Amino acid sequence: MTPPALLPSWRPGRTRDAVVAFLAATEALPVEARVAAFDNDGTLWCEKPTYVQFDFFEDALRRRAGRDPTLRERPELAAVLNLDMAAIGEMGLERVAIALAELFAGIEPEAFRAAARDFMRRARHRTLGMPTLGTRYQPMLELVDELRRRDFTVYLASGGGTEFLRALSEELYGVPPEAVVGTQVRYELTRRADGRPVLLRTAGVIGGANEGAAKVTNIQSQLGRRPILAAGNSAGDREMLEWALAGDGPGLALLLDHDDREREFAYQSVSGTLNEHEPITSVATRLGWTVISMANDWSTVFPS
Repeated sequence: MTPPALLPSWRPGRTRDAVVAFLAATEALPVEARVAAFDNDGTLWCEKPTYVQFDFFEDALRRRAGRDPTLRERPELAAVLNLDMAAIGEMGLERVAIALAELFAGIEPEAFRAAARDFMRRARHRTLGMPTLGTRYQPMLELVDELRRRDFTVYLASGGGTEFLRALSEELYGVPPEAVVGTQVRYELTRRADGRPVLLRTAGVIGGANEGAAKVTNIQSQLGRRPILAAGNSAGDREMLEWALAGDGPGLALLLDHDDREREFAYQSVSGTLNEHEPITSVATRLGWTVISMANDWSTVFPS
């Protein structure tokens, strides 16, 4: 039987050559050293015009507001319901995120997971006219599969909520929930009337957003193994990509440049929580990362 083509959706060129060369260089490494970490939003699936997790919370808010119109009186929630991105920007993403997190405060993790999965079964992208599940990037799915075939452990390191991504990671990418690092919601352990313990979500977070240096420290503290391949698309991924190249052996830092207005969107990726003083593509060029041009390096963007 003829083996499947290697990374078939990656066009021949410098970027694909760098990825293939890295894969070849890792064949001599022990399996425990083969670790890859991927950002999710804008790296493994589409993040425009809004993050998928934002869409999930907006959907829950609209359903709740249909039963309780007083929710529209809160400025953060009114801005979400009106899709007023200018107002959201003025208030700050963190303030709005906390207000949205309150929608699920007081429920058990299993109920939240079920809600996330139900949303994904029916969610559709706002402008691309396809199910949200169809907005994963086919070339990245091929890379994840190839890494796994070569005995890599694959992590997801997201600025989004850990529990939202854990509810979906196995279906989306074949990544188990315990290999997901994100922004952590705070839980409260209490007891039912009969004395049985119960774990409930709160609206608080532990340690702030999982972006920048936090991605590195959280990967180490929660997962315990340094990635030698890291892929991202914004300044929130910078330290993780630098860390992947800081080891003694082979390393690869991949930055996805969204430059394909025809098939997806054309924009300069920015972090939602960090101040930036230099475009991340300029950082990538200066530090010698491998930049993926969506327009030029991928023959296909989304799965057929």
